[in-house]
Amino acid sequence: MDRVDYFDTFIGVAPDSSAVSGEVPPPRTGGPTVAALTFDIVSEHPYEFTSGDVIFTVMADRKAIPDDERAAARRAFYSRGQACLRSSDLGKRYGWGIHSDAEGRVALYGIDSPEYQAFITGVNPSGGTVAVTYAMRSTRTR
Repeated sequence: MDRVDYFDTFIGVAPDSSAVSGEVPPPRTGGPTVAALTFDIVSEHPYEFTSGDVIFTVMADRKAIPDDERAAARRAFYSRGQACLRSSDLGKRYGWGIHSDAEGRVALYGIDSPEYQAFITGVNPSGGTVAVTYAMRSTRTR
């Protein structure tokens, strides 16, 4: 298990974010951003991958690590501390909340969606409870 995974947890948009809706991270010259790659994986495969899967895959794709070397690369990657999805620009800039289910698999919900509004109160759409935390602030508090 990777130390970046959450279970039955909702990561809300950062308190200092100005986002009012879930926005697709824009393209940039030179290739997609980490936020864009993360968005693509999670939005195309909701509740299929864990945070650890997503974070590693984005890094491995950016570094073009061959498939046959990924298992060893993943062990090496997670042998050191890694930032979790709370530090992602998806929750800091682009207005996406991230839900991790009981098995740690993740999905995205825009801040303007009814599902986000339910999750942020600690209730999942099926009526169960979830822990609520927030994406990391972009600015320091004093």
